[in-house]
Amino acid sequence: MQRAKLEAELERLHPEVFAWALVCCGGDRSEAEDVSQIAYLKVLDGRASFAGRSSFKTWIFGVVRRSAAERRRRAGLRAELFRRWVSGTPALVRAAAEDLELGAESAELVRALARLPLRQRQVLTLVFYHDLSIREAAEALEVSLGSARTHYERGKRRLRLLLEAGG
Repeated sequence: MQRAKLEAELERLHPEVFAWALVCCGGDRSEAEDVSQIAYLKVLDGRASFAGRSSFKTWIFGVVRRSAAERRRRAGLRAELFRRWVSGTPALVRAAAEDLELGAESAELVRALARLPLRQRQVLTLVFYHDLSIREAAEALEVSLGSARTHYERGKRRLRLLLEAGG
């Protein structure tokens, strides 16, 4: 399908696509907006391509459903990994992590993050605050995956030490 026709179909179906995204996201409007945008980007950049085996509407609804499921899985995995990391850390770090999970900004954690080298701080911020994978953080920072992993591990270790020492 040509790009102009794709765009026209997406525009025509947007109210229905967004309504479906709301269903897929449990009624969370913000999440539905993100999922809709992700689905549209997949379509427009070619990661999802319409083969004509069903109606366009059915197909785009499938793209939305899969995009919502991917976000849920990724969010759950990140939360679990963060909980595992925190469970192996001292009580001070656990308290800061609980504050983060509740959405409160921990001043002590922010001060400790500020003391990290720039690249470590950037990788940890992208992963923990912006919900990116290490691979995505590497792409955003334009560094190799290995470099991002190294900065991530060193940053976590240094952050742990800073928090244990009281900042």
